[in-house]
Amino acid sequence: MTLQEIIEKDRKYYMNTFGDRTPVCFSHGKGISLWDLDGNEYYDFLAGIAVSALGHSHPAVVNAICDQAKKFIHCSNLYYIESQVKLAELIVENSCADKVFFANSGAEANEGAIKLARLYFKKKGYSNKIEIITLEKSFHGRTLATIAATGQDKYQKPYSPLTPKFLKVPINDLKAMEEAICENTCAVMIEPIQGEGGVNPTSYEYIKGLRELCDKNGILLIFDEVQCGLGRTGKLFGYQHYGVEPDIFTLAKALGGGFPVGALCAKDHVAKTFEPGDHGSTFGGNPLACSVAYAVLSTIINDKLCENAEETGNYFFEKIEAVKRKHPVINEVRGKGLMIGIEFSRPIAKEVNKKCFENRYLLGTVGNSIIRVLPPLIVTKADIDGLIEMLDNVLSEFD
Repeated sequence: MTLQEIIEKDRKYYMNTFGDRTPVCFSHGKGISLWDLDGNEYYDFLAGIAVSALGHSHPAVVNAICDQAKKFIHCSNLYYIESQVKLAELIVENSCADKVFFANSGAEANEGAIKLARLYFKKKGYSNKIEIITLEKSFHGRTLATIAATGQDKYQKPYSPLTPKFLKVPINDLKAMEEAICENTCAVMIEPIQGEGGVNPTSYEYIKGLRELCDKNGILLIFDEVQCGLGRTGKLFGYQHYGVEPDIFTLAKALGGGFPVGALCAKDHVAKTFEPGDHGSTFGGNPLACSVAYAVLSTIINDKLCENAEETGNYFFEKIEAVKRKHPVINEVRGKGLMIGIEFSRPIAKEVNKKCFENRYLLGTVGNSIIRVLPPLIVTKADIDGLIEMLDNVLSEFD
């Protein structure tokens, strides 16, 4: 089909949840590049919104899919699954978690975290401890419970009334958090670095204080690492930047390198709350998803892609400084590793992103003032140079 035929059929048959999409359809990809139906090459600095950690068509992902699909794709969790056990072991051996449960997405993993935190206190006899405090500008998913946990009105208003017992406080404000904690609080749930909210890092002091607050009040600390985990920030997990460990954390996005999979990870004192029948999934942890995720996580670790994310991320921040000085329309550049937000002093992000697309660079936006840079973890300094040169040229039109 031609691009126009695809667009017309999309409008006719697909639910209009995405509106008019960027007018392109890709036929294939390799590394950080994607090619459209006409053979034009695009440089992917969005990575499917922090999903394609190894880039496109990476041999580790392709081989894992093909090898497992030739054997069998799915079996029930009524039976033992070798790749599920191997993946759980790999996560536990490289993190602060003791146990893992596999879901199909980040939203499902976060739903599991919410259920686990509430059930933890219920089984201890605290039926009142059901409130979870989250942060303003946070994003935790699109199910009803995770929308309720999300700290952005635009996601919540269409679905009100929401699932109750979620309270939002400002980011990096320990006093506000302390005042919000009460006898009904069971957990605090945060993203160490907010993604959909505009790439907003929490401070070292804030996270240290947050851990102390949770310990002091006997409540659980949950980290949503769906976007910032698995090497994105220059370390395998976001919590490793702060010298603290959460009681529960969640993963998804990069875990499958493009294949749908999520993980609910917890320390043993919390994980043992779940007993047979308390939680489950038909597709979660299936042999194919776990085989792919094992290949992706192994590659991230063995190929030292966390280190590459840190090095190329630092390189980007160094190079963008000259662009920022040259183009005052850039208000701030923030983030860690390869999780980067460029905030403008005017609401031009969508126009800038359109110009980037015309130059065949794929980036993301948050609202009207922020561009998001989330390249695959395999990105090189030469790739960064190309992005910087393109941004410099594009922003000349907005001075």
